[in-house]
Amino acid sequence: MRSFSLLLTSFALCTVCLAQPVPEDWPIAADADVESVDSIVAAVYDVISGPAGPRDWDRFRSLFRPEAKLIPIATTPDGGTFPVYWSPGDYAERASGWFSERGFFEKELHRTAERFGPLVHLFSTYESFDTADATEPFARGINSFQLMNDGARWWVVNIFWQSETESLPIPAPYLPGMAH
Repeated sequence: MRSFSLLLTSFALCTVCLAQPVPEDWPIAADADVESVDSIVAAVYDVISGPAGPRDWDRFRSLFRPEAKLIPIATTPDGGTFPVYWSPGDYAERASGWFSERGFFEKELHRTAERFGPLVHLFSTYESFDTADATEPFARGINSFQLMNDGARWWVVNIFWQSETESLPIPAPYLPGMAH
């Protein structure tokens, strides 16, 4: 029994040692962006959406834990899949060129949520448009958000996503108005 107790104590101490403080130079989020699950998800969609041109990457980074990952599922020519891992900075760097040349407006279409204390997992079905007033999306998919509340605010820990394809349509439970 003593060994088990020591093991638990060691684990607890290691967990505390591994906690990563937010660097002093990390952008500070606007309170309105991180006060609720709804507000942080809306802020993510808002900051990446807009006409061709630059995005507010400091605002974007402020929504994420510094060690967060953005993880699209990529497809190989033979139909295999694999995850690609980007930090918030990596995503901003990769997306900047594309956003500078094209309008991009991503809207949440539907959401399912699970919560356990400070941990929230969302399946956020999205639609992507070229313009703010477009009626037909050029893409759809599901963003899997992992969110955490540290007692002071909400953080995005990860966003893992899969685009819809002809062979992989979005299932009914993740569409509005469908039976669940």
